[in-house]
Amino acid sequence: MILANAPERRRTERLARQDDAAKRPIPRPYFAMSEPRRQTPPLSPVLLVGLALRPMPPVLLQPALTVAMTIIHRRHPAMFERLAELGDTLFLIDPVDLPFVFLLHPDAEAPSLVALGGAGAVEATATIRAPLLSLIDLLEGRIDGDALFFSRDLVIEGETEAVVALRNAVDGAEIDIVADLLSFLGPLARPARFLVRGAGAVFARAAEDLETLRAATIAPAIMRSDALAAELDGLEERLSPPRRRSRRARAKRP
Repeated sequence: MILANAPERRRTERLARQDDAAKRPIPRPYFAMSEPRRQTPPLSPVLLVGLALRPMPPVLLQPALTVAMTIIHRRHPAMFERLAELGDTLFLIDPVDLPFVFLLHPDAEAPSLVALGGAGAVEATATIRAPLLSLIDLLEGRIDGDALFFSRDLVIEGETEAVVALRNAVDGAEIDIVADLLSFLGPLARPARFLVRGAGAVFARAAEDLETLRAATIAPAIMRSDALAAELDGLEERLSPPRRRSRRARAKRP
């Protein structure tokens, strides 16, 4: 009788352990700002440009960044006024396909965007990490940030409340990067926009060619992976029937 009840007793103990494990609180992840993790960047023209710019010191980007922030602040002052409610906040913007990171201080009076060679031990309020084009799409409201986050193309670290406030302020600003930055050209803005559109077409074609190259490069590895998965499925099917018969045989034993 004791031997007959042993399997049932072990099953009850196992279920009890599983129930205890389910009741344990799930620890919240801790995001260390001093040790940022780099994502694998996508193969794109931006990545190739980033590789070419790797030897360039980030200080050379600063004049252009200062002008860009001055223009955006002048055209969208309400956005920075909303962000002023966050107080002394610093956002670390990390385009994973560029060798630089950018430290954004959204001050209502004098916002700044500073280029750095790496995150290092920067004590930012929050870090936003994604490919450059995805970051631009987020800024202009052309892409859903939630979908990008759950697809793991967007990584957020630090205070999520600050990131949500930044997102709400940006969504209400209706930013158009090209239109905003070309506005300072005055009557030359219209022909400059045509040049930008032509460059965008060339960029899109280059992106398609690189995607074709990427697909052709990884195709053999995908085929080997599919073949291995099919082999494992066949092995599992061959092993499963004997296991079922074995369980039935054990159940019939007195």
